Amino acid sequence: MQTAAYRIIEPQTVQTSVVFASPHSGCDYPEWFIRRSLLNAHTIRSSEDAFVDQLFSDAPKFGAPFLVAQAPRALLDLNRAAEELDPALIQGVRKVGHNPRVASGLGVIPRVVANGRAIYDSKMTRAEADIRIETYWRPYHSALKALLDAARQQFGEAILIDCHSMPREAVEGAMRRGVPRPEIVLGDRFGAAADVELVDQIEAAFVGAGFVVSRNTPFAGAYVTQHYGRPLKAQHAVQVEIDRSLYMDEANIQPHAEFDSFQKRLSQVVAEISRLGQPEANSLAAE
Repeated sequence: MQTAAYRIIEPQTVQTSVVFASPHSGCDYPEWFIRRSLLNAHTIRSSEDAFVDQLFSDAPKFGAPFLVAQAPRALLDLNRAAEELDPALIQGVRKVGHNPRVASGLGVIPRVVANGRAIYDSKMTRAEADIRIETYWRPYHSALKALLDAARQQFGEAILIDCHSMPREAVEGAMRRGVPRPEIVLGDRFGAAADVELVDQIEAAFVGAGFVVSRNTPFAGAYVTQHYGRPLKAQHAVQVEIDRSLYMDEANIQPHAEFDSFQKRLSQVVAEISRLGQPEANSLAAE
């Protein structure tokens, strides 16, 4: 049975221009993929944004649609351009310029998972790569574009919240000494992907809930933020990275004892962000 590319959790009534999406929380691993991989069923999950779909699952309660990837990141990375093909993995692909993501094995079809562990023991054909892109990448991005277009048509703007998680060690190694370790990193491509006042309000929602927040360091946003963030066209994209250690045991890929309380705390932030896209909030901001 083929893994579905995505699912959309719709609110009873769309009440906000905010669209939530989780491109890396997919955990539906096809059996053929596990058999082909060098990794076992646990290790291959190490690049997954495990449980992020659960953390943001209240978004539809606040009138916002929630797009959730079903296909796992190790199979195909939805936060990459379809053209980010890795010549070290895919036959017949030429190296064009230097793309650090592709060079490190993290193209649209990843060659490695976390900590550089190889997924395959041989190359795949270009035909196989193209099938994955047509089966998973294009349907997901078609759905995301449709949700954003619908928001702009209904509300005159669209606000994409691209939901991710980050390993604790990635944050610890990237911050300068003396700078508080962030629990939340907001990425707006250094202002290119979203209006600065909107990002200020999103940051205030997290800070108000007691989170330590940083912007664009160490994660400024990748393909999704860059491609969909068009603030001059009233379409904004903000990547949200959450420290995994706050809600899960990273080694065992299991929720820990604080998961439920963390999810409730985050739900308050999701409600506040959703309100930013309601017509009443926009009219008050304009006064």
